[in-house]
Amino acid sequence: MKTLFFPLACSLRNRFLPGGHLPLRTGAILLFGLALFAALYLVSFKTVSYFHRQNELGIILSLKIFQMAWLIMFTMLIFSTMVSGISALFLSNDNEIFCAAPVPPERLYLMRFVSTILYTSWMMLIFSLPVFGAYGSVFNAGHLYWPLMVLSVLSTAAMAGGIGLALTVLLVNIFPARRTKDIVVYLSLLFGILLYLVIRLIRPEDLADPEKFPDFLEYLSAMQTPAAPLLPPSWASNMLSSYLQEGQTDLLLTALLLLTPCILFFAGERIMGHWFFSGFSKAQESFGGFHRFKEKPYHPSPMRWFFRRELHLFMRDSSEWSQLFLVGALIVVYLYNFKALPLDRSPMPLEYITNLVSYANIGLTGFLISSLSARFVYPAIGSEGSGFDLIRASPLGTGRYMLYKYTFYVIPFSCLALVLLIVSNHLLQIKGPMVWISVCTGLIITWSVVALALGFGAMYADFKAENRAAVLGGFGAILFLFSALTLELAIIGIGSVPAYRLVRSFVKTGEAPLILTAGSLLMLTVMVFVALLAALLSIKKGIINLESG
Repeated sequence: MKTLFFPLACSLRNRFLPGGHLPLRTGAILLFGLALFAALYLVSFKTVSYFHRQNELGIILSLKIFQMAWLIMFTMLIFSTMVSGISALFLSNDNEIFCAAPVPPERLYLMRFVSTILYTSWMMLIFSLPVFGAYGSVFNAGHLYWPLMVLSVLSTAAMAGGIGLALTVLLVNIFPARRTKDIVVYLSLLFGILLYLVIRLIRPEDLADPEKFPDFLEYLSAMQTPAAPLLPPSWASNMLSSYLQEGQTDLLLTALLLLTPCILFFAGERIMGHWFFSGFSKAQESFGGFHRFKEKPYHPSPMRWFFRRELHLFMRDSSEWSQLFLVGALIVVYLYNFKALPLDRSPMPLEYITNLVSYANIGLTGFLISSLSARFVYPAIGSEGSGFDLIRASPLGTGRYMLYKYTFYVIPFSCLALVLLIVSNHLLQIKGPMVWISVCTGLIITWSVVALALGFGAMYADFKAENRAAVLGGFGAILFLFSALTLELAIIGIGSVPAYRLVRSFVKTGEAPLILTAGSLLMLTVMVFVALLAALLSIKKGIINLESG
């Protein structure tokens, strides 16, 4: 058993404790992660406190949001486990070694169970703790709430992992593994789109409006009943909600949270023992078909052929291009939020609040660009696999390779940033210098974040990674996300003061003074310098790492 977990333990140790000691960069990442943890806790605390101050109705609303958070987390973990579990259980390169060794499928299932849950759940679990912890602080829960909360989070992740892996083994025995992966991706995308639309159609901003509370009395009274009591996330939310309100622990729900993960694990072991080898055999089958090659004219442009190659690689992987549907749904929901904002009820003048929201939208857009860059741009070099040796042997230099790679990704990301910024400004009816401030700052952040993703992806390229989930859970991905957020906050902070003065003067007088415009242009130059410096340093280190490797 120790031998099966030895590669996983060595991988984690080499990522975070190289040489057996805690390096300075790992300590810096931990400190920055704690800062983000604290910021998320404070935001959650303020939000829950707002609902809690609305008497009994606010308490009902806050607990309903509590239940919704558990349900969303559980569902996302199931689909994430299914998508990653197919690659881990049936498409892993070391399966042939395990099948030839005296290792029963049940032992293999334990190792895959732990590693898959670790890679797919760690980020969601860690950053859910401050959200759920804020409820304990607002409701003044006792000391027992905190171990119950940790138990509920771990139990929910284990149950989601057990259900996802068991469904994966069953689906692979019906369909080949690669086709099953496509089906799971489509189902998860459809579910994600439906989930976003349902939450958006509920219009949660109306529930936060005290003026509309009388219209929802009957609805809120029905909301007091537990939602979907047979689902595992409801056990966790109902058990913690009971402790938050009454200070009592439901022993039945606690027992369910303790025993159900064990039952699901042993059931998954039995399923693995009966159907693993048949599913593994089907995973080696091809889909058949043929392709007739035709003569094509030769075009000597390296960039054109490089772009065609990248596009073909992207379109061949259905798990990549199919996520564009989810990105499209995310854009629609993102922009609809600005249309639904109740800005007319703000105590501040409308011109001030709309410009403030527009400037804050730069940070939201940058955060979205950073998340998508971590998903698509960061693994782009490592996903080349053994084919990268052919690229190094080609006449295409490493610097030009990075330039073409950057150009291929920066164009669609720039278009996405422009759509989000321009359309949101139009919905907010922004006029004057804030339009150009938001567009220029957003583009600077986008260009620098994409360069950081590519540079860190080159510095920490894993050409032997079997799936992108393992890459995104690595040290380099964490370091990139923290660096991108730091750079984004630095750029927004540099431009905040001159932008505020210029916009305030325009709102009062309808004109932009020359001296304030010059100051904004000066700060824009400083932002460009900071972004360019960070981008060039990361790209240069990435090139050095690729050439030396």
